[in-house]
Amino acid sequence: MAGVNAARKCASNGWEVSIVDALPYGGTCALRGCDPKKMLRRGAEIVDAARLMTGKGIDPGDLKIDWPDLMAHKRSFTETVPDKMESGLKKAGVETLHGKVRFANDTTLEFEDGRRVEARRFFIATGAKPRPLDVPGADLMVDSTEFLELPELPRRIVLVGGGYVSFEFAHIAARAGAAVTIIDRGERPLKAFDPDLVDLLLERTRAAGIDVQLRTGLVSVSRGSTAYDIRVETDNRERSLACDLVVHGAGRIPAIDDLDLGAAGIDRTEKGVKVHPHLQSISASHVYAAGDAADTPGAPLTPVAVFEGKVAASNMLKGETTAPDYTGVPSAVFTIPELVRVGSLEAEAKEQGYDIEVNWTDASGWYSQKRIGETHAAAKFVYQAGTGRILGAHLFGPEYAELANIIGLAMRLDLTAKDLKKMVSAYPSTGSDLGSLL
Repeated sequence: MAGVNAARKCASNGWEVSIVDALPYGGTCALRGCDPKKMLRRGAEIVDAARLMTGKGIDPGDLKIDWPDLMAHKRSFTETVPDKMESGLKKAGVETLHGKVRFANDTTLEFEDGRRVEARRFFIATGAKPRPLDVPGADLMVDSTEFLELPELPRRIVLVGGGYVSFEFAHIAARAGAAVTIIDRGERPLKAFDPDLVDLLLERTRAAGIDVQLRTGLVSVSRGSTAYDIRVETDNRERSLACDLVVHGAGRIPAIDDLDLGAAGIDRTEKGVKVHPHLQSISASHVYAAGDAADTPGAPLTPVAVFEGKVAASNMLKGETTAPDYTGVPSAVFTIPELVRVGSLEAEAKEQGYDIEVNWTDASGWYSQKRIGETHAAAKFVYQAGTGRILGAHLFGPEYAELANIIGLAMRLDLTAKDLKKMVSAYPSTGSDLGSLL
């Protein structure tokens, strides 16, 4: 999405622009990530909602997910994306190219078939790919892309890693009837999120029948006659897990290894192309980068890639050095319910030198949860002491991602908690809870 937005902006200003992708147009989010994942989550939401209302007027009976039908529903969205995206780019005056490329020199890209394209400027927005795992049998694992294309859901699934991918897929697969295990070598999963809320999510995850095994590392994967044998290690003791599918959820890295950046004099780090705050390469002034392929302070999120792409394009066009504003960007783990973060964690705010006040609210017994039978909901706000200025907001509960959007806007506009509490909301709605949570 960084590339698409930059290409459109440059073309609309009269530049001659080409864009190239080795995969169908649309990017990770629309085709292999956020959007299809949430299409599948809808089935899980319905099953979970019915179960929560058991004994409260709803009999879920034999309600279940028909995985092939749910997957067909997902494809009804994803299959239309590439043509729409490419035709929109062409209409905007952008030449659309296909194939793998690498830098032949600082002004030339070369395709695998030998074709070459020359340009005065380059914008790198190749996204991310699964982190290679150095364990025997790693090639037997499927990644997130393959999981989102499963024609049938296997009976037993092991997800490796304690991040977004593992938890979101686990919540979907468990509601679809699979026996799901998450293994994570750390003491606590989802390290980017508030630890108290992560604890609540773990309770809710285990209550959904998902086996979360912490301090457990992957040793090897092998294929047996009827199942996979997963060797894991916990507290220096090895043991085996049997399953029908192993999913890689152990992180992603910038997808720039095949670009031969050195041929164009482009410096990089483990986090991506090394750029100035205004997204220009520090070593090659005619190159810009954004999104997951760039080493920036921005989180690896689609909205961040979008606004980085727009800022980079504007800087290229005007010769300016404007840096993106990362204030108030929400990040959500779309489990059931969702876990959300905006701004700083408690520990981060202290490290930044702030004198802080923390407000914790257990909202599990509130009307909004009672209405739908939800058992877990809470919020933590981190304020600059004495000012009501929101430094961080952390929420776990149904529809709380929408609350995070409001909070994120407030932070970007430098509104205080007092300012936000002036909002008059439709009642009863999740938004009407915000004042009390603050």
